Amino acid sequence: MQSEIISVIIFLVIISNLISVGIVIFVEKREVGATWAWLFVILLVPIAGLFFYIFFGKQLKHKNIEQTVTDKRYLVRSDQQIKLLQKSDVYDNHLFKKYSKLLLMNLESADALITMNNDIGILKDGQEKFKALFKDISAAKKEINIQYYTIKPDSLGIKLRDELTKKAQEGIKVRVMFDAIGSRGMSTTFFKELILHGGEVEVFFPSFLKIFNFHVNHRNHRKLCIIDSKVAYIGGFNVGNDYLGLSKKFGYWRDTHCRIMGESVHAFQDLFLLDWYRATKKNPIKSLQNSFLIKEHKGDCTVQVISSGPNSETQHIKNMFIMLIMSAERTVYIQTPYFIPDTSFMDACKIISLAGVDIRIMIPKSNYNSIVYWANSGYAGELLKYGAKILLYEKGFLHAKTIVVDQEVASVGTTNIDVRSFGLNFEVNAIFYDQKVAEQLHNLFIEDSKESSELTIEKYNQRSVKDKFKEAMIRLFSPIL
Repeated sequence: MQSEIISVIIFLVIISNLISVGIVIFVEKREVGATWAWLFVILLVPIAGLFFYIFFGKQLKHKNIEQTVTDKRYLVRSDQQIKLLQKSDVYDNHLFKKYSKLLLMNLESADALITMNNDIGILKDGQEKFKALFKDISAAKKEINIQYYTIKPDSLGIKLRDELTKKAQEGIKVRVMFDAIGSRGMSTTFFKELILHGGEVEVFFPSFLKIFNFHVNHRNHRKLCIIDSKVAYIGGFNVGNDYLGLSKKFGYWRDTHCRIMGESVHAFQDLFLLDWYRATKKNPIKSLQNSFLIKEHKGDCTVQVISSGPNSETQHIKNMFIMLIMSAERTVYIQTPYFIPDTSFMDACKIISLAGVDIRIMIPKSNYNSIVYWANSGYAGELLKYGAKILLYEKGFLHAKTIVVDQEVASVGTTNIDVRSFGLNFEVNAIFYDQKVAEQLHNLFIEDSKESSELTIEKYNQRSVKDKFKEAMIRLFSPIL
């Protein structure tokens, strides 16, 4: 009898595994690398691998997110802008002509409107970022919308909550949203006073009974603050003392954030409201801003806002990165805490390096996650063979997510250079077509280089057999990290 039960259990495990394998191969159309990685996990550890796949590997279906709201930008005018972009007398700007293909791709693929009349402030330190943010919050007259991947209930989190509560008491509309996994340990009860005074607080993809999270693999990694539809913040900083450089574990926290005023603020506002719908299931159509047509260029900076996520049929931000890199003629400077790219991104870096472009990639010298450290090392080391320069930031922890090309165009946002950010997380980046902004970010990279050491091909080749083994093993699982 016991042997029969065991046989039945084995049979059920085999059938479950075969079903899982069938789903991975035939139903969920993944990239080949990710497919093989998940097959390896499921087949190597049958029962545990199956549960791991259910919680971490299951793809997000479009219809689960887009029941009544699609990810097409509301009231968008991308078709009109595509036609206008093709008329040289409308966009009389040499950067528009040089990067016209990049502009067009972002319009066609991501409905990323070309926005004019933007002023950009670069914030490189947590102290200056939150000083500016609290000043704008204090000056708010109508509405404050805040979205972070991580909000910690420490002194900075408490200060943010208290400042928002004051504004709610003044009658200002306040919305706060945080990610359930990124803000583990955080609860809406932390914002009890804010809610009591009319503020709204939502959790993105909350856990079931605070235990199981069936969307654990699809996180909202965006960090957005929009105040009175006039000022927007975007970049890498979350909310917590770590980001102020007060953590002994991380030390100085080097990140990049942007404070933006101008037309592009409306795009950030619309994106926030669409995410708010996902969290609340309330239709945001009435809240979305009115359509804004292209205007005569009066400001200093042109901006496109690119968003993507697991509900996107195309990996918009990754494609933007690749197109941006391939547009380079002289330099490509990249900063990222996680460098675990897919084949297409790696190929783009290799190609431009072989073509004589000076490509430099800066990553943290030490990483709090050992798996990420060895993954970073493996991919960065591979590019050394093609002439790329790899810089290891040593002053503290580097969390900036920037790409600067030819000191002319730059991207800043929430997206890491890894498969998770490319296809599994909800992310957002701003791309700036402006020499002044690009030069600021370029010079910031140069400053950070003074706090970095260079990983040479000689140093990389001296790593131990043990280190090589770690890199090789982790690389097998990199498509699902």
